[in-house]
Order: sequence, then C-alpha cells, then structure tokens
Amino acid sequence: MKKRHLLTAVMLCFFALQASAQKKFSVYAVGFYNQENLFDTCHDVGKNDYEFLPTGSYRWNGLKYSHKLKNMSRALADLGTDMLPGVGCAIIGLSEVENAKALEDLVAQEPLHARNMKFVHVEGPDRRGVDCALLYNPALFTVEDVQLHPYVQELEKDSAFLTRGFLTVQGRLAGEKVTAIVCHWPSRFSESFYRESAGRQVRVLKDSLLRVDPTNKIFVMGDLNDDPTDKSITQGLQAKSEIKKTGDDDMYNPWYNLLVKQGTGTLQYNGAWNLFDQIIMTPNLLDRKGKKDYTNLTYLKNQIFRRDYLIQTEGKYKGNPKRTHAGGVWLDGYSDHLPVVVYLVKEQK
Repeated sequence: MKKRHLLTAVMLCFFALQASAQKKFSVYAVGFYNQENLFDTCHDVGKNDYEFLPTGSYRWNGLKYSHKLKNMSRALADLGTDMLPGVGCAIIGLSEVENAKALEDLVAQEPLHARNMKFVHVEGPDRRGVDCALLYNPALFTVEDVQLHPYVQELEKDSAFLTRGFLTVQGRLAGEKVTAIVCHWPSRFSESFYRESAGRQVRVLKDSLLRVDPTNKIFVMGDLNDDPTDKSITQGLQAKSEIKKTGDDDMYNPWYNLLVKQGTGTLQYNGAWNLFDQIIMTPNLLDRKGKKDYTNLTYLKNQIFRRDYLIQTEGKYKGNPKRTHAGGVWLDGYSDHLPVVVYLVKEQK
C-alpha cells in the first residue's frame, strides 16, 4: 500500500505542455550530497580514522554522531521536495561515508526510514576509510548490478597509492535502464593531473556501458573536486555546457552556467564559490532537438538545493554551508558542501 501511495504521489506531480495540455507527466529526482565525514565512533582496522574517535582530535562521540545522523537524514529527505513534496529523490549519490554501519544508522533515521530508503555500498581502499554510496527508494528504483571500479594510477611512482574508486550502480527507473557512477575524485591537495585522469577513466567506463546498451541512461555524479570549467570535466569527461552542443559521444553538464553566469556554487573557499558537486549526464537523457517529446526519461532542470538550515548565519563563516566542525569548534551542522539535484520527466502512459 505504501508503495502504491508513493507512486501515486509521483504521478500527481506533472506539468502541462502548451501544445498538449491534456497530457500528464511523471517527475523524478536524482541527487548527490557530500556527507562531510559521516564517521561512526569505532575504529575500522587498517583505516586512518583516528580523528573521528572519542579520543581523536574531533572528540567524536555518540552525541555528535547521533546529531550528525539526524541532520544529514533531514537534508537528504528534503532533497528534491521542491518539485516532489513528500517524495524526494529516487536515488541520491553520497561521498565521505565511512562504512556500511554508518549507512545503516543513516537510513534508520525517521525521515529516510519513513520512505523505506535503502543503500548500496562497497568497501573501498581509501586510507582514511571514506567511501561513496548510493541511497535509493525501492518503490522508484530497482538495483540490478553493483560494481566498484578502481581508480588506476597512471604514473608508476603512484602505483602503491590507493584512492576512492567509481561506484557504479545499474538499475531501473521509470521502467528504463539507468546507471549512476558515484565519484569522489582526488582532492585539490593533488595536482590537476589526478582529477584529469579520473575524468578519462570515468569516460572510458561510461563508453563501455553504452557499448553494451546504448539506451542506458548514465549519470556521473559526485564531488569531483573540480569546477565545471576545469579540464577533468571539459576534456576528461567531454562534458558540454549547452544541450544543443552535446554530441553523441559527449556528456552534458548543466552546472557550468550556474557557476559561470550566475556565480553560484556548492562550497565556498576564501569567500568565492566553487561548484565541485555535479551530476553530469549522457545525451540520451536530453531533448537535443527541442521537440518536447517526453515519451522517455528526459532531463528537465537542475538545482543547487538550499535551505536556511544548511547555511551558517553568523560568525566568521556566515553565508557558507553550515558544516559539522569549523576552526576546531563543533557547529552541529551538516556539510561543507550543498547538495545538488536534477529532475527528469516522462510522459504518463
């Protein structure tokens, strides 16, 4: 019964086309959110998670962990509700999650538990222990295959250094094949080369999936640690900023113009916005000819998701995303990144 009610709620969220006002359309949301160190309070053997222990530098204890879970579940449940109130996202990519235990605790929080949200996670090689994951609503998305594709070092001198791979989850959304490649590319402490390498590797992965099934609708999502204007994305992924300029072998990046033309982003550094959190898509999700034929899942719009509670309202970091810690002080916040979401539309049959 709950599944039927949820699907009904999604179907009721429609818009009318000028040329065919009697048609109805279902809308779906796909999100991404960097969790900013969602660690539990226990040590994972072989991982450098000592900062996030009760004896660590953050004095990470049960109280702080329970607040973190409550805060993040609130934001994740709200994500996508501007267009889909009470429903939210069908899938949400996550980064900076320590382990399956943290994810179990996260989806057990009431806002997510109420929607029966599930998760996909594969333990990765990151030395700090942070991984990517995927939350999904099983009433809207069905998981069919899960793979963690490793990040391969291109330089021999780095061969012993292991970092986060590319979590690839294939499934069905609105009856169509959809794949999410959830990423957390090398940080800005590393040279641009390493993120450019990530872009090249993900493009190869995307191309291999499309060779198997050209109808597969692919989202590359994550904290890419680069802006939409950087080489890792414009050249590595071959992501274009305009739908009409997106070729068959390219990807489309709807975040480019938000940063370049509107000057907004998902995190701040020295008072300036960056837009590292992106959801980039294959052209089979686009209405490239402007026909407004939505018989298949089609990209509708994108959004940097903001709520007042996600923004610091006072002090040195006023106007920044309200993070968990800043300057050694526990702020009881959310993340140093804002979440992002894209909306898809499909005609009801």
